[in-house]
Amino acid sequence: MKHSAFFILHLFSLALLLHACHAGKKSTQDETSTEDANPYAFEFVESDLLSPVLEQAGREGKLVFIDMYATWCAPCRLMEEEVFTDEEVAAYFNENFINYRVDTEKGNGVNLAGIFEVRVLPTLLFLNEKGQVLVRKEGAAMQTEMMSLAKEAVSKR
Repeated sequence: MKHSAFFILHLFSLALLLHACHAGKKSTQDETSTEDANPYAFEFVESDLLSPVLEQAGREGKLVFIDMYATWCAPCRLMEEEVFTDEEVAAYFNENFINYRVDTEKGNGVNLAGIFEVRVLPTLLFLNEKGQVLVRKEGAAMQTEMMSLAKEAVSKR
């Protein structure tokens, strides 16, 4: 009798522990899905490769804007906070460009940084659908300069 009561008590404790662990995982998953949402006004496409981005630009009759960045880069973070969240600038970019962000230290970003000879972060590139650089800016650009760069790229189309 003592053994069966002891067994039932442990079984009940194990069930509570498993339930608590499962509830914790659900909470973490909810937080992750919130973090995955695009925090920017710019509509950045997700792609491991540049070629699908160029193909999309060709289909939609747009140019490509690439933000070459690294997570540790302070000017890159400044642009994330101040420029990529600006609704007016984003409206122009979203209308005229396929916007693409590339972490120069991860995956294919390392290769792209080499191809485009990225020496300074951020490096901002404006390409046509063939991948040719129309405008290049090394270093951060705030709203006014971003608009000037974008308009220069559009005029070279």
